[in-house]
Amino acid sequence: MIRTLAVEGYRSLRSLTVGLGDLTVVTGANGSGKTSVYRALRLLADVARDGAVSSLAREGGMRSAVHAGPRSDGPVAVRLGFATEDLSYAIDLGLPQLGPFRLDPEIKSEVVWAGPVLRPSTVLTERTGSRVRTRDDAGAWTTVPLTVHPHESVMALLADPAATPDLFALREQARRWRFYDHLRTDADAPARRPGVATYTPVLAPTGENLAAALLTIQLAGDADALQASVDVAFPGSRVEVTEDDDGVCRVAMTQPGLRRALSAAELSDGTLTFLLLVAAVLAVRPPDLLVLNEPESSLHPSLMPAVGALVAQAAERSQVLVVTHAADLVRALRTTEATTIELTKGGGAATTVEGAGMLDGPPWTWPKR
Repeated sequence: MIRTLAVEGYRSLRSLTVGLGDLTVVTGANGSGKTSVYRALRLLADVARDGAVSSLAREGGMRSAVHAGPRSDGPVAVRLGFATEDLSYAIDLGLPQLGPFRLDPEIKSEVVWAGPVLRPSTVLTERTGSRVRTRDDAGAWTTVPLTVHPHESVMALLADPAATPDLFALREQARRWRFYDHLRTDADAPARRPGVATYTPVLAPTGENLAAALLTIQLAGDADALQASVDVAFPGSRVEVTEDDDGVCRVAMTQPGLRRALSAAELSDGTLTFLLLVAAVLAVRPPDLLVLNEPESSLHPSLMPAVGALVAQAAERSQVLVVTHAADLVRALRTTEATTIELTKGGGAATTVEGAGMLDGPPWTWPKR
């Protein structure tokens, strides 16, 4: 479970270190830095999963990612890190040198250490430039006889369960993080179409396998929770997932006062959004970390208590982080034991945590280059 998220020099996040709970709500006004927090966590996941930083190039490259406000006289850098009870990780990204792939940052350093606090004695793997060294079973340093490319993380080449169990454990943990961001509900959205009736324990990021995911919950998951969640949001309604002889499954909803069930193609954007959230939260295979970015999109404020109850239910099986600017959803989640992080834009266009002093965050030390 992630206990600390640290970001420095990324977009509006000049220096931000926050503690995360079992359920964390990140909120604030438009432009306060919520999206930067979400993107930073996604970038960390991409690096830890496959060792690539190409996702940063899709955002415009390193030069568009660095903090836009005043900076110190030191080198331009984007630093990202997270800490768990067992293992922690930090990466330092710098501006690329002249040559090809100028959108990709160069990785200046990476460090993995044991526990949440960085000390020389707790470092397990250390990469500086192209040089990598790891500790062996006896705790002695061993230099890896391999040159790591400036655009590749050590996760890409060295995450091995036998040789580097720390890297392997972090990579596998990050692969169990799940992100949902602006699920599609437009008229042509794949979620409105029938699906293939196959075992689907995870809702896809875009929601295109909604029918199969709901069918899997109905047959192999918590079918009662599925119907209860729908009833809380839309009293008296039920979701129906049917399978025909050709192996095609369809989603429909019965509602009080209507003589027939409405198909997924006929549902409002808000109703379909709620069904997508239900499928994400009640997935038969829960993630280690579930991140929901603006789940209130397309939803009426009256549905926020139902969304809050759904999120609280998710936190019983996974660590959950919700990024939202919906005051009604924040109020609904504050009735739980959620950790609330309210962001504000301070001086120099830098994001800060409302009401937090310089020493109020969790302890964090960045590795040196």
